[in-house]
Amino acid sequence: MEAVRASAAWVASRSSHVTVDLQEIEKAVDKIQGNVPKVEWDFEGIHYFDNGPLTVQYLFVLDALNFCFWPDKDLSYDHLASGLKLALEKDKTALDADRLKNYTGPQLRQLLNWPRPLPIEEERVRLLHEVGLELERNFGGQAANLVKSAGNSAATLIELITRHFPGFRDHSLYKGHQVFLYKRAQIFVADLWGAFKGQNYGEFNDINSITIFADYIVPAVLRELGILKYGSNLSCSIDSNSEIVPGSEEEVEIRACSIYAVEKMRDLIGKKFGKQLLSIDIDLWLWSCGVQNMALSHHRTLSIYY
Repeated sequence: MEAVRASAAWVASRSSHVTVDLQEIEKAVDKIQGNVPKVEWDFEGIHYFDNGPLTVQYLFVLDALNFCFWPDKDLSYDHLASGLKLALEKDKTALDADRLKNYTGPQLRQLLNWPRPLPIEEERVRLLHEVGLELERNFGGQAANLVKSAGNSAATLIELITRHFPGFRDHSLYKGHQVFLYKRAQIFVADLWGAFKGQNYGEFNDINSITIFADYIVPAVLRELGILKYGSNLSCSIDSNSEIVPGSEEEVEIRACSIYAVEKMRDLIGKKFGKQLLSIDIDLWLWSCGVQNMALSHHRTLSIYY
């Protein structure tokens, strides 16, 4: 996604709250000798997979809801992924388009087997309705048809998603400039590619166009590595668990600089070690490091985009 790379670089070149330390990137690359540990999709064993269109439906609904778990200290991505998996195993029609467009908040909780209101629950319900309605209107009710219409192009699939589903339009304005981050649209492509091992619904001829998925965890790991450095006010806000306003300069800089830093890391690995890594592989590695060290302080923003 060149729009994502270009706008992330634009932010990084003007950032005043977050700095990308190129020397620390080089240290990290030298330390691992350009070898990023391979992390398999579903290494946790929490996802639904049947090698067919129902898996695509599952992944699209999962990534429509894949945001903002932190306000509930007990809730995590694992609960979302495994909850939807169990719901499908009990009822193969649970994620049909005509049902998605009618779910209520309590019904969503029941679907996920979650005992209390979800963070930003009304937005999650709205996005379920959006997905159900638009899949029914333009794609025969099936996310698999959406994927097929992209012609094995990751970039085209992201363009289709963001055109038809406003809830995936992860845009920000930064110093009068539009910034494209597209975390959830890109992670849907990555989930397809990982689940189907680059075949069938996961076959994309431009999978290397995908960037990392700018969320809460990856910036925290990059900060721990010394690659991202925060100004004193931002550091205090994050370490004290204060909320960072969505769309603020600080929030956009954290996410955009994370993308920019990993692109620099990927380029350096190619130049120094002759290895052409995918951003997806680097993201999975960083994310898995982060979820195994939940003591890391991450920024807190109430957002539907990550």
